[in-house]
Amino acid sequence: MIGSEIFGQRRSLPGRHRRWQTALLWLTLAWALVAAGCGKSPPGIAPLSTDAVILAYGDSLTYGIGATSEQAYPRQLQTLVGLRVVNAGVPGETTPEALERLDSTLREFRPELVVLCSGGNDMLRQMDRTAMQRNLEEMIRRIRASGSAVILLGVPEPKLLRLKAAPEYAAIADALEVPADLEVIPATLGERGLKSDAIHPNAAGYRRIAEAVARLLHDSGAI
Repeated sequence: MIGSEIFGQRRSLPGRHRRWQTALLWLTLAWALVAAGCGKSPPGIAPLSTDAVILAYGDSLTYGIGATSEQAYPRQLQTLVGLRVVNAGVPGETTPEALERLDSTLREFRPELVVLCSGGNDMLRQMDRTAMQRNLEEMIRRIRASGSAVILLGVPEPKLLRLKAAPEYAAIADALEVPADLEVIPATLGERGLKSDAIHPNAAGYRRIAEAVARLLHDSGAI
């Protein structure tokens, strides 16, 4: 009896070993896929010319409520990248309003690249989120049709804790292959020392946003 039990265990070891090898192989492949996704580069943008105009387009987060005009992220971005950055932020603006003025703004400044940051007021006013996404997508299409490149900044959902960008921004970035930063604004507004009120950064917060945009421009090949 003892001999048969030992014999049975010995016969089961090779099969058990193969199962462990298979499991280990799949685990290794899974970690490799995760690592590849985490290190994924943003979609590429053609290098900007030395006299390029960058258009910062959005609402109060672009305008710079909570800081001076010199401290708003577009002006700080201009210092970081050495290119002209036009602040086209309108406080309180929703995506339907942003879409309405977009064409004329593009004609006026003829930017090579647009930093799009819009949608926060739609969410604060509890407007239809599907319509917000459509408006943002249409703005991206019009920007590209004008000959400009575009990058997208994600805006957090209006919550008190654990801020993160609304899921519509990731969906847009994936569907239209737009270089995007979905973390810097939620992270900035999640730190008390980086904001002037519940929904606006202070000068240090805008600095962090400017640095993130500059990093995204570099990673995408624009600068």
